[in-house]
Amino acid sequence: MPIYEFAPDRIQPLTKTTFTAIQLHERRDLQRLLRENIAVIAPDTLVIAEEYGEWDDSRRRIDLLGIDRDANLVVIELKRTEDGGHMELQAIRYAAMVSTMTFEQAVSAFDRYMRQIGREDADARGELLAFLGWDEPDHDQFAQEVKIVLASAEFSLELTTAVLWLNQRDLDIRCVRLQPYNLSGRVLVDVQQIIPPPEAAEYQVRVREKVRMEREARTSGADHTKYDLRLGQQEFPRESKRWAILRTFRYLVESGIAPETVAKHCGPRANRALRSVEGEVGHDDFVRLATESRAELGKRFDPIRWFCGDDELLRVGGRTYAFSSQWGGDDWLEAMTNLRDAFPDRGIVFTPAG
Repeated sequence: MPIYEFAPDRIQPLTKTTFTAIQLHERRDLQRLLRENIAVIAPDTLVIAEEYGEWDDSRRRIDLLGIDRDANLVVIELKRTEDGGHMELQAIRYAAMVSTMTFEQAVSAFDRYMRQIGREDADARGELLAFLGWDEPDHDQFAQEVKIVLASAEFSLELTTAVLWLNQRDLDIRCVRLQPYNLSGRVLVDVQQIIPPPEAAEYQVRVREKVRMEREARTSGADHTKYDLRLGQQEFPRESKRWAILRTFRYLVESGIAPETVAKHCGPRANRALRSVEGEVGHDDFVRLATESRAELGKRFDPIRWFCGDDELLRVGGRTYAFSSQWGGDDWLEAMTNLRDAFPDRGIVFTPAG
């Protein structure tokens, strides 16, 4: 679809051009411009390295390496060609190479990048923590995923078909088209995310997560053991693990223990076990308020990851609390054991159901 100039006496299409024709070089110009304005193609992303290649084959380098607000690494590959070449294959190799990056390695890369762009006095560690909204590193949460952003003047059918197929198999690859136009000697660029379409991006993320969870449940030998749970004088036979831990959490809070105090004993997920909002509210208002408060931090609230139904929320002291619903086998067992041992007078007993 062309872009039109609306003048007082006429409407005329702008003239398409190419980055080659306007002598905009891939690394010297395009990469530099996008590096300094990365939100154009990757919103809520912090660039931590340019031409990153900390591996044995130093000839292979990531154009730009970033991190998003959820502490996921973002591999950004740029091409000024008319079809994108084979950039998706190249980016996948890079994503695999950086997938084991630790927080401290990211700080080191970011520090080198700061010096590279002339910010020798910058506190790379402090800036990275501030961007993530962390007081201290959360090593378990860091780099859980590697996302890919491909930016090119155009993408071939072969490339887009491959990306769509890969996205259906749990990868997160975005294609951003950069189409330059010439307007009386000025360069205008139409920037459009074409995969996934912006209006479908959130939906596709949720579908991909659902498919991933279903696939894992079918193929990973997940532990579906039921537990007989006793909380004081109450007995709950054959409870699933997620409902057993929710009942335990509610029981402790309703017995007079502050939600934050209970959450501190939830093992490796202690700092991610709760979300709360001001006021004693129902599901709809909780989701709205939690979404708004997380957005202010540049983060996302996903209701599917929380017990936030009207009958699942806890309302205590003028606040409303939702408890995490994401408990894997080892995390669950450690959290339940910690809660039982931390509050021995509450009579918490759980055993595999016969």
